[in-house]
Amino acid sequence: MVSVHDPVRGKAFGDLRRFRQEFYGCLTSRADAMFELTDAVLCADGPVRSLAELSLVGEHRRGHGSAYAALADGRIDVERLRTVLAGVPLPRAVDGRLVLAVDITCWLRPEAHTSPERILCHTYGRGKGQAIMIPGWPYSVIAALEPGRSSWTAPLDIQRLTPGMDAATITAVQLRQLLQRLIAAGQWQPGDPDVLVIADAGYDGPRLAWLLRDLPVQVLARLRSDRVLRREPPPWVPREHGGRKPRHGSEFVFADPATWGDPDVSTTTETRLYGTATATAWDRLHPRLTRRAAWTGSGDLPIIAGTLIHLRVGRLPSGAIPKPVWLWYSGVHDTDPTSPADIDRLWQAFLRRFDIEHTFRMLKQTLGWTCPKTRDPAAADRWTWLILAAYTQLRLARPLAADLRRPWEKPAEPDRLSPARVRRGFRHLRTKTACPAAAPKPTRPGPGRPAGHPNQRPAQRHDVHIVTASTSTKTSKNKKPTTTPRPRRRG
Repeated sequence: MVSVHDPVRGKAFGDLRRFRQEFYGCLTSRADAMFELTDAVLCADGPVRSLAELSLVGEHRRGHGSAYAALADGRIDVERLRTVLAGVPLPRAVDGRLVLAVDITCWLRPEAHTSPERILCHTYGRGKGQAIMIPGWPYSVIAALEPGRSSWTAPLDIQRLTPGMDAATITAVQLRQLLQRLIAAGQWQPGDPDVLVIADAGYDGPRLAWLLRDLPVQVLARLRSDRVLRREPPPWVPREHGGRKPRHGSEFVFADPATWGDPDVSTTTETRLYGTATATAWDRLHPRLTRRAAWTGSGDLPIIAGTLIHLRVGRLPSGAIPKPVWLWYSGVHDTDPTSPADIDRLWQAFLRRFDIEHTFRMLKQTLGWTCPKTRDPAAADRWTWLILAAYTQLRLARPLAADLRRPWEKPAEPDRLSPARVRRGFRHLRTKTACPAAAPKPTRPGPGRPAGHPNQRPAQRHDVHIVTASTSTKTSKNKKPTTTPRPRRRG
């Protein structure tokens, strides 16, 4: 029983109990089997290796066949579950704003020739600059970030990318729908700071900001070091022989410091992990867009101005040689005055984006997200939502968990427990929360396929799709790399 004199633990138990009830209501078919399968993921002693091993966990009262049947024939009200996730308590920055990180992670299926809708996913090789393309299912994830260094995030939405989808467009649709759910749940109200969306260099930050321009959102994205942006055009003086007004000013070449000019804001901060961090910012820089790739068929190409931030640090915690980082922020000085404190807040918020990698590692290596060898991508989506619901329960149980550490592990403060440590004690918390799943009915196993009768209907084999988007900007010609590459005029 929860003590009424501890309001923090009482509220945490109430939130966890409420979420478990709502989560069970989102399971519309084979609800009991899927709910117990989720509890087995949370209460297993070690990392999840297979569905068959999960059926041996005490909290899973059904046979191993029910686990596979739940993923194959179960049904989840995904829209209702997304609404429930948007209503749980979310972490916020120091100034009270929501900080969302977007990223793509892959469920690799290199040998699943009978699984449809597989796409070549980018993975890193062992050598420097060695990228390997492996078939799999890419998933676009949106998670809320915490203000400080932490291994916790709050995943709010996930969607599998199918062949023909554009990552920036799908992410913009995800963010738009998520913002609507957050507003409906009271997580954002008029007068609150704009929601900050952080993306890595794999996203087109200016395009993402343009697609979300009618929402209370600001975009902070990393840019490649070979980019070229444009300044505002100088005041136009009509010429005697006519001519149109210029739309772009001089170039700002990332690889050529002679084109940078004097920065509008410059800050220097002493940090414990990175030494001296120097950030310089230039206001109202925009890319020069062309009618190709995502902008094919567009009318008048917009001018998407923003603030460019150049970050340099003295050292890296890993000991590697630090490289400069370029960040593009969709706010400009006219509508979003930028001060030195704001510049420091932005680049520090970008460093928190890497916390989502801890979440991906937890989902895959401990909770066993990519362990089942499902053939149908729809079954993979159901398992993905079960894992997301399990991680959310761990986050809600964070104030309630005790530190069940191993003898060789260092003690941790109650508010600094990692997701893996909270999972160790979830079995003791489960008995104090709602368990709406009904007991299994007695039954007997089916006859199965008769001996000596092989499968007469082999599964169909599917090809692997090369790119996510329906159009690719890469050419088929093989160009030899030059020894002195020039910056690409991508603008």
